[in-house]
Amino acid sequence: MDDWQYLIVMALCVAVTIPLEFLGARVYRDPGTALRSILPVAAVFLVWDAIAIAGSVWSYNPRYVTGLDLPLDIPIEEFVFFLVIPLCALLTYSCVEALTDRWKAFVARRNTMERTS
Repeated sequence: MDDWQYLIVMALCVAVTIPLEFLGARVYRDPGTALRSILPVAAVFLVWDAIAIAGSVWSYNPRYVTGLDLPLDIPIEEFVFFLVIPLCALLTYSCVEALTDRWKAFVARRNTMERTS
């Protein structure tokens, strides 16, 4: 079970942030924009990881990864990490933005109602 630990944590990160979509994040409703936001950054960090792994600066404990590697010895879990964590951040940011907009609209309506009454 330990070899699935990294992927389980990534799945939990996604599971915890899924409700944000229903609070107004709208990230999953526009996957093209999400991918255009996430993939360039993921590519940079994957190259960075590959260089660090090749230079023996960075490594992964084989106990906590499945052993499935991408080219350049990058564990599949690391690729998933570079997709999941930015996705969760994007969901969180988008949800905060949506809730802030709703709050501002609510305050504006309340102020308008107070002025007219």
